[in-house]
Formats: sequence, structure tokens, C-alpha cells
Amino acid sequence: MLRPQLNPSSSHHHTTTTSSSSSTQLYFASSSCIASLRRPSPPSLIAGAGCRTTRRRQQGRQRVVVRCASSSAASSASEAARRGTGSSDMAPAAVVKVKAVATIKVTVEGLLNSLRPSKAIDNIRDLIGRSLFLELVSSELEAKTGKKKATVHSYAHKVDDDDHGVVTYEADFDVPTGFGPIGAVVVTNELGQEMFLEDLNLTAGDGAGNSTVLPIRCNSWVQPKSSIDEGTPGKRIFFAKAYLPGQTPAGLRSYREEDLKQKRGNGAGQREADDRVYDYDVYNDLGNPDSNGDLARPVLGGSKQFPYPRRCRTGRPPSKKDPKSETRKGNVYVPRDEEFSEVKNAQFLLKTLQSVLHAAVPAAQSALIDNLSLNLPFPSFFVIDKLFEDGVELPGVEKLGFLHSIVPRLLELLRDSPGDKILLFDTPANVQKDKFAWLRDEEFARETLAGINPYAIELVREFPLKSKLDPAVYGPAESAITADLLEEQMRRVMTVEEAISQKRLFMLDFHDLFLPYVHKIRSLKHTTMYGSRTIFFLTDDGTLRLLAIELTRPASPSQPQWRQVFTPSTDTTKSWLWRMAKAHVRAHDAGHHELITHWLRTHCAVEPYIIAANRQLSEMHPIYQLLHPHFRYTMRINALARSRLISAAGIIELSFSPQKYSMELSSLLRPHFRYTMRINARARSALISAGGIIERSFSPQKYSMELSSVAYDKLWRFDMEALPADLVRRGMAEEDPTAEHGLRLAIEDYPFANDGLLIWDAIKTWVQAYVARFYPDAASVAGDEELQAFWTEVRTKGHGDKKDAPWWPKLDSPESLAHTLTTIVWVAAAHHAAVNFGQYDFGGYFPNREYLGGEQTRPWNSDAAVQAAYAGFTARLKEIEGVIDGRNKDRKLKNRCGAGILPYQLMKPFSDAGVTGMGIPNSTSI
Repeated sequence: MLRPQLNPSSSHHHTTTTSSSSSTQLYFASSSCIASLRRPSPPSLIAGAGCRTTRRRQQGRQRVVVRCASSSAASSASEAARRGTGSSDMAPAAVVKVKAVATIKVTVEGLLNSLRPSKAIDNIRDLIGRSLFLELVSSELEAKTGKKKATVHSYAHKVDDDDHGVVTYEADFDVPTGFGPIGAVVVTNELGQEMFLEDLNLTAGDGAGNSTVLPIRCNSWVQPKSSIDEGTPGKRIFFAKAYLPGQTPAGLRSYREEDLKQKRGNGAGQREADDRVYDYDVYNDLGNPDSNGDLARPVLGGSKQFPYPRRCRTGRPPSKKDPKSETRKGNVYVPRDEEFSEVKNAQFLLKTLQSVLHAAVPAAQSALIDNLSLNLPFPSFFVIDKLFEDGVELPGVEKLGFLHSIVPRLLELLRDSPGDKILLFDTPANVQKDKFAWLRDEEFARETLAGINPYAIELVREFPLKSKLDPAVYGPAESAITADLLEEQMRRVMTVEEAISQKRLFMLDFHDLFLPYVHKIRSLKHTTMYGSRTIFFLTDDGTLRLLAIELTRPASPSQPQWRQVFTPSTDTTKSWLWRMAKAHVRAHDAGHHELITHWLRTHCAVEPYIIAANRQLSEMHPIYQLLHPHFRYTMRINALARSRLISAAGIIELSFSPQKYSMELSSLLRPHFRYTMRINARARSALISAGGIIERSFSPQKYSMELSSVAYDKLWRFDMEALPADLVRRGMAEEDPTAEHGLRLAIEDYPFANDGLLIWDAIKTWVQAYVARFYPDAASVAGDEELQAFWTEVRTKGHGDKKDAPWWPKLDSPESLAHTLTTIVWVAAAHHAAVNFGQYDFGGYFPNREYLGGEQTRPWNSDAAVQAAYAGFTARLKEIEGVIDGRNKDRKLKNRCGAGILPYQLMKPFSDAGVTGMGIPNSTSI
């Protein structure tokens, strides 16, 4: 007989705990004990042999999986000998019938492969039931020999091919009663093409019409058996339960170790698209010196001059002209399971093509005017308004030049569709609210608290303001902003000293970061650069008033230092100079936002966590299962940022939007913003690579990524990536145990911080409960060898240029572990959402959305305590939605509510489909 084996709950006095106190196992006891077994009836049990079909709903669609008996299991002694499994020693009597149902997702590539001549061979294999080979792995070792028990195996037969792109395979097993708990399933794909295995469900009957189900979530690619290299060994193992390393059943330990070994690879050779290997490399593929000497770029990472996080190693050959650089031929490798799902990829590419099409209009018009000279500004506001209000007539394909090869079908589809032939750009939400809000100082100031870069503003803690740069090189350290000037702008309501003591002065400080690059950047064509400081005063109604802007250009061999302070004025000339100064600050803030707050602190910093987790944490590790949803697609979106634009990839993620540009004077667009809606004339540029979108969108141009390296060196610290620590570092909050969230904000109406702390606390509560379930004390954390190896590798390899920094947290207690994991989840999910989805409406477009608190984040195991904690997490996120909605209607909160003011929704956890500018996805995946 069969019974589900429920692990007993561990008490707190034990130093180790089981991974799942209430999860179901399929356990096969010795025959002498069968008569005494009684099967409990938990709610998860389902009827097995008597069911013909089961209807289930997944991701909003109904799926019909037909379950019918297949032909006899392939468990003969001769087959065992061929496989080398040695199943002939199993007892021939007293077996339990087990049925496995494998759900395979049919992909577009799979449909295309159906046209291959070898497809006929696959069809024959399906017909005779030899396309998918499954082996059940026992969690126990042989009692006498101490060796692994022989697997119980069977071929699976295709039994259903439904209309929703799902193919179902079934296999029947005769499992000996002394087999022990099923701990894993080994899958061998004997078809000629890869398959995407969604899940495996094992059902065991007790002969009395009752059955027990063991679900195994897979969601992974299985390569064909013919693949023999280290990355695609032809077999995959899927574990049934989560275990800490020290609690891994003896029968699974070698499988656990071997699976990790395969994912680490050997650090040699060029990676192939179907590999499953995770390894590190420096950013040595940003330049393209073999194509053009002007496209050579320094290697970021691995040096004191340019420290940087590591990326995934691709193994592409070195450049001929610069052996330290990697060639940029072909697609950028990411491990197979890090690729977009085909649903996400199709929607992503469609939106990208639409963005490219938007770029096609000004590019084609420019071609008629200046033969594809991309250095003309918009001639007037009217031209900008026309894009949003009236649209522009679609150019013919013949006028698109290089774009002809990218978008002809999409363009013709739009031109031939019913209605007019007008391409209308989506109106940015802030323009819909108030077309002229961008002109006002109040909106300029408000966006520092509720815009797309709420991480830049900081408290003024000392005066006069002083630079930390060498005065012998960059001029006097003391700022030109004087106390008298500020007090005049504060209308003499208080002195500067009083304002600082009352925490009423704030600033954007882009002085020391940009000043060393001013002359380098000014030597380039069509751009300029200054260092800048911008000062704000906190008024009694909780809003910020813009007081002064200082622009600085350091001395050069041919020019003395230049610096000037600008203030608001009613004088016509001074008023225009003031607007020009604001435009410069917006350009600086734009670069800081995209290069540092967005790219560096989320995309770039997170990739090493992903690599380390896959190399050091087994897929059965509870912490791997917690983090996995928050890492999904990040490596692919980062690879797209480095790949060529002609692949129609990545333009959504980091390129600038008309929203940002439409807020500046057209006369200032030329030196600072460089025509976001235009596209590289040869479509050969990459996003963050030499000559790419980033370099063409920001004042630093070719020095953009180099500047992000400088920022990493000077500013990035893991211990400051937690939201509370970040706020305290910038002086925007101070610790107060009596205050909500344990912090007292310097500005009470700080929408990003107000809402972000709600999300932070919700994540922290969930992660703390999860960690407590598996780690009862400090010894259990310190003794987890996989966990410690993961964190060591994050520090010493992934962020190896900062490995000796004293601020790295130690994973030596459940509290330190929970805080570290909370920080990682916050950065990957909420931090990224705050700085990404407030960009132009397509920046808020998130195809195939998987939100924080959704099904994709749900724990893999059925542990009752973990599931209860997750339910509490989801419920809290829904409560937070209501809190944020209430705040956005509170007219006392002037930074998020009022005439012409956009409500702050970037921290709302959920969102409807489409362009919304809200919702927190699980991961950095767009």
C-alpha cells in the first residue's frame, strides 16, 4: 500500500529543521510494514485511476489535461541493463502503481522545428512511446551497500496535444514498496529538439480508489539527448522538495552536487545558446574596436581605475585590435533558462518594433532635410506637440533607408489598416495632466520627491558647500552659493544656519561626479557639460522651493575656471538664463537616473547575485527558491542592453523618452538630449555599448558607461542599498524607534519614501517569516555551506572589485540573512519599479507581467507555515494598494495630489494589463 509521508514538525530546540513540515511525499515502505499503514486524507489528495480528464486553470486560461493509462512501463531487466540502472534487484512482488504526468509547453521554435525532416523520426518515437524517459529517484541509499538505489524508470507516452500549446505525456511505474520517498525525477529528452517542461505530477494509488499527488514545478528547458557538452548533458533532474544542504536525504546528495557542478561549468570555451552554465566576466564587450577605432572602450571591472560588477561570461573570442576586449559577433549568451519566455519575447519585440517605428518618422523626415544628419534640434514646440496631438503621416518604406530592413512589414501593416495613415505618439501622462507643468519651478522641485529619480535628492548638512575634489586641479573647493543669496531667495524668513538646523535645505549634487569629465565631454561634438549644485528650501506646506543653481566648468590650459549661480527672476534675460540652468540640471539628473540609479544599482548590480545563486545554491535550496522569481529575465534584459540594436532588442529599457525631452526648451535639446526619437543611421549601435542609445542620449556620450564605473567606485555599497539605509545616508530620514517603520522622514510628504517603506516592510516581514522557517538560530545559518559559498562568491567574484570593503554584511544569523535577502528582493523588484516605470508610457509597458505577491512568487513547497506567511504577504500588499490610493486623494499631500499633479503610483504593487505606470514586477526584467 501507499501512504503520503508527512515530515514531523521540528521544535525550536533542534539545531536543524526539516524543509517542509506538511508537504506531501510519495513514500514506499518495506513490505513488512504495509499492513499497518493507514493513509490520512489531506485536502490535496485527488482521485487518480478513475479520472479521465482534469480541468485546471493556469495564468488566466483553462487547460484540459487528459489522463489515461499508457502502455506498460519500460522496466524490464534488459532495459535496466541498457540504462545501467540496475533495477533488476528490485523485489518483483509488492509494488505500488505510480503515474507521472508531464506537461510540455509547445513553443514557436518547436512548431518551426516540426517542419524538419527529422520530425518524422520524432513522430515515430512518440508513436512507440520512446520520446521522454523518466526515472524516479529514491531519497534513500541501499541499507546494505550504502550506494544509491536503482532508479525506477519508464518511457512517457504522449496522450494529449491541446489547443493551448500544451502537450501532455504520461508514464506508469511499478515502484517496489521498499523504495522509500521519491526525492527527484530524472528526465531524458530523446526527441531531436529541446522541450520546455512546465511541471511533473506523480500520482500513486493505494488500490482502493484513493490517490496521493506529488507535484514538481519545473519550468525549465530540457535539451535533447544528443547534446553531449557540459552545458547540455541531455539529462535534467528535478527535485521534489526543498532541503538545506545538511538535511539533504542521503540518496539525493550526489545528485545535488552534480547538478551544481554542471551549472558552474569549467570556465573555458565559448558558450552556446542551449547551455546551462553560469560564470563571470568583466564588461569587456562594450566597445567594438575591430569595426572602428572610435568605438574602442575601456574594460569595466577587474582594475582599480574602472571597478565594476561582473556580467555573465560568454566566451566569445577576443578582439583582433584589442585582445582585452571581446568581439561583439552574434547574440550575447545567457543560460537557456534565463531567456525570455516566448510570450514575453513576442510582446517585448512587438513593443520594441513600435518604438523603432516611432523613431522611423523623424529619421525619415531628417533624411529628406539633411541627408540623415542627426544633429538638428526640434525647430519648435509645435513640432513636438504635433507628435502627440495630430500625429504625423507615415513615411513610405522606400523613404526609411536603413530602417527598411527593420520595420517594413509592421509599417505596411499599419499603413494598410483601416482608417488613416497617421502615426500618433502616446501623450505622456504628465502632459495629459498639465501641458505646461514642466515650465514651473514647483514641478521641477516636486519631481525630486515623486519623479523617476527620487534617489538623488539629499539633505544639506553643512554650509558652505564644499567639493572633495583636488582644488589644485578643479579650483576652489567652496561653492559660489553664498548664505546671503540663499537667504534672499528664502525671503529672509530665516538664516541659512537656522534652515540647516531645522532640516529645511536640500540639494541635488552633481558637482563632484561630473566635474572630472567636463573637459573630456566638452571636447566631443554636439554636447556640453558642467558640474552642478541645486538648492531647495522646504516650505511650511511640505513642498520644495527651488532657490539656486550653480554651474561650474573647471580651468583648462586655455581657459580659466568658470562658475556662476543662477536664481529665479522676472527679468526677461535672467529668466531665460534660469530656464537654461534648469535644463542643464535636468540633463545631469537624466544621466544620473539612467546610468546610476537605474542601470548600475539595479540591472548591473543584481546580475552577480543571479550568477552566484545558480552556481552555489542548489535548486532544492529554500533560499534559491525564494530568490528565483526575483531574478527572472534580468540576465536576458542585461544582455539585450549589450547586444546590437538591429536585433530589435532593448530599446524599451534604457533609452530616453519624449517625456523627458518634451520638458526642455527646444534650443537646449541639441547639446543635452540628442534626439531620443531618432535612431542610429546604420542601426548598428547597442544600448550601453559604444555608439549606442545611451551614448547618443546623454551629454557624457562615449564616457557614459565609464561614468557609471566611477559612480560604482565612489557611491555603491551593498549595505546602503536597503531603502531605510539609503534614506538615512542621504539625510532624508533618521532612525527613530518610535516612528512608523523606525524612521522619521526629513520631508513628511516624500511619496517615494512614504510608499516605498510600506513595500519594504511588507517584503521584510515575508522574508523574515520564510527565513525563520528554515533557520532557527545562528548556527544553522553559519553552518549552511551552500549559503555561505553563495555570499562569499557575491563578494569576492560578482562584486570582486569591492571584496575587501568592510561594510559587507556577514550571514551569521537569521536576522542578518533576512535583511540581506530583503535588500536583494527590494532592489530587484521595488527599486527598479520606482525608477523604471515612471518613464515615458512605454517604459511602463510590462508584457507578461508577474507581480510581487503573485503566483510566480509563491513558494514552491507546500509547507503550511511558509504558505501562511506568503498569504499574509499578499494580503498586506493589497492593503498597501488601498493606502496609496488614499494618499493620492489627500489634498494635504501636495507632492502627489492637486491640480495638474500626477498621483504617485510607482509603488502600487499591482496593475492591470497595458500601459499603466504602476505595479511592482518580481524582477528587473524590462
